[in-house]
Amino acid sequence: MSNGAEQGRMAITLAALGVVYGDIGTSPLYALKQSFTGHMGLQPGREEIFALVSLFFWTIVIVVSLKYVLLVLKADNKGEGGILTLASLAARRLSPRRHRIVMLLGLAGVGLFVGDAVITPAISVLSAMEGLEILAPDLEPFVLPIALVVLVVLFGVQHYGTAGIGRWFGPIMLIWFTALALLGVFEIAQTPAILGAVNPLHALDFLLTRPGTAFVVLGAVVLCVTGAEALYADMGHFGRGPIQLAWNSWVMPALLLNYFGQGALLLRHPEAIENPFYLLAPGWMTLPLIVLATMATVIASQAVISGTYSVVRQA
Repeated sequence: MSNGAEQGRMAITLAALGVVYGDIGTSPLYALKQSFTGHMGLQPGREEIFALVSLFFWTIVIVVSLKYVLLVLKADNKGEGGILTLASLAARRLSPRRHRIVMLLGLAGVGLFVGDAVITPAISVLSAMEGLEILAPDLEPFVLPIALVVLVVLFGVQHYGTAGIGRWFGPIMLIWFTALALLGVFEIAQTPAILGAVNPLHALDFLLTRPGTAFVVLGAVVLCVTGAEALYADMGHFGRGPIQLAWNSWVMPALLLNYFGQGALLLRHPEAIENPFYLLAPGWMTLPLIVLATMATVIASQAVISGTYSVVRQA
């Protein structure tokens, strides 16, 4: 491959980091924390931490790496992807009645994607702002108002388009994923025992011995793969190769390192469950991390909003 072609591939891969992986890339802000919230009935004990981190690991590997990156990305329609493309491909050799059923399922999938687009901006931006409570507890009353201002501005500028600022999405998300990985590595180095959560028996034992609790907790665990549909939906914009390269070389390692790092932190300090993401960072880094997290969540929100427009247009 020539240098020009290689540089072009790298540029597309960098762009994919910002657009395709913005949503799933901001999940570490809230996913593990939500799994231990009060209504889940879980306390961050050693067994529970290993079980949850194991569930996160295998959910990411099975749903994203195996399902989307390895299998679903191969089901394209002249380079285009998305749930409606998949429904169209599946319906081609079916009877008219079954064709209608498959297309209805495709439209139901669109509805779920739209639901994700409704949830993502609110929960991700609010989670980024919650870092202010770690920085200074007195700022807690300002968390919600600031998040609302950010969201109003985000939706208010939609009619201007994103072409002008879109070029910054990739580099910012590259910095974000690098920060995720480094924060995770630092904690894992202090408590390497958390790597034992790779063993699926921790997750299976939790699912089999506490099925009721596990069923409820899985509703929070799936937050770690929110936005995975964007891999398939945006294939027409970036191509299969750059999306797979970005995931395998940067996004997946960064996410897994951060989740394992949060688990390592909780093993030593269970009280850190109040905000395990921000408590990964040393005190001096909290404010820069809040700024970076806010930019990352705005990018994630913009990506999912744009994706929703595209999917609704396809429908």
